[in-house]
Amino acid sequence: MARKVFYSFHYGKDAWRASQVRNIGKFEGNSPVSANQWEEVKQKGDNTIKKWINDNLFGKSCLILLIGEETYSRKWCKYEIKRAWEEGKGVVGIYIHGLKNANGEQCSKGINPFESFCIDRTMNYIVENRTPADKNEINLSKICNAYNPPYMTSKYVYDDISEKIEALVEDAIRIRNQYPK
Repeated sequence: MARKVFYSFHYGKDAWRASQVRNIGKFEGNSPVSANQWEEVKQKGDNTIKKWINDNLFGKSCLILLIGEETYSRKWCKYEIKRAWEEGKGVVGIYIHGLKNANGEQCSKGINPFESFCIDRTMNYIVENRTPADKNEINLSKICNAYNPPYMTSKYVYDDISEKIEALVEDAIRIRNQYPK
């Protein structure tokens, strides 16, 4: 039986690239949301967005963060990372800047979004926008893999992600299980 995963990404910039990864078909994921559906959710406000995210994270074993050029700065991607970690789910990032968008363009590599979080090793709380304050805290980027395919051609990037995505998810779940929930 395939793992169930939640895909997190910057909808406006990376929906086309994200759909390529989602269509690899290795997992049961959350159903793709159309631009109209996402706009409808967004118009209802932050609480509705949080509920939508929480409902869609339910029953998933891992969050796959698809990292594009601007993912680092996205409020809802950050919320999804934090929420997935708090719920004890595996968390893994995959850089998708090497995949082409609908116009056949690649983008620049973005900053690792996990760098904006730290966790406490003993009590396992997660905090955003802070560097580790003491020896019990560690930056999430030291724990969660942000995989960067080593190719420049979109087809090779896609093939590499397709080949490695299952192992990346299994590794993320194994890593997360090493920390208390």
